[in-house]
Formats: sequence, structure tokens, C-alpha cells
Amino acid sequence: PNSAQSMAWGIKRLTNDELRQRFIAATVPQAVLLGITLPDADLKFDETTQTWLHGAINWDEFWQVVGGDGLCNRERLETRRAAVAQGEWVREAAAVHVAKQAAKQQQEERLAA
Repeated sequence: PNSAQSMAWGIKRLTNDELRQRFIAATVPQAVLLGITLPDADLKFDETTQTWLHGAINWDEFWQVVGGDGLCNRERLETRRAAVAQGEWVREAAAVHVAKQAAKQQQEERLAA
């Protein structure tokens, strides 16, 4: 609903439909080349317009996934949690480094004063 305003302000250059069509145009030929069957029974190439036509979008499924109930959500979230836990040492080391740099800067400022 905000696309027109976002485009007027220069935040967006293309509508969602235009972006979707570009995505389809870029990815469907790759899927066809790889022999991947896409889950849209209505997907077909229109020779007249030279564009891929897609079936109706299941917005209920889309919003279900956005809400966290997607096919791979649990796995994705567990992977994310594991990455956060495994990266804790990096954040701690960075915080120690920043503290040392700040202390060094303060010491230099005191000596210069």
C-alpha cells in the first residue's frame, strides 16, 4: 500500500510486481536449465510478451512463513542460535580490544595534557 509513496520519495524504484517479475525472469530459466521443478503448476513462458507468467500467489502461506511457521524456520532459527553462541568469544574479544584501545587513548590524552 505504500509503494507509490516510496517510489515518489525515491526509496523504491520498482513496484513489488515489477520486482517479482524480474526475479522470476532471472531464476526460472536457471531452474529449467538445472532440471528443477518449481511448485507453480501455472508457470509458463508467454512467447508474445517474452515473460514468465505465474499462478496465483498463496498469501496465506506467505504470511504463515513470515510469522515463523515456515518449512525450515525451526532449523534456520536453531542454526542462528548456534551461530550466536559460537560467536560469543569473538564479541567478547572485540569488547576487550575496544576497552584496551579506549584506555590507551585516555592514557595518551593524559600524558599530552
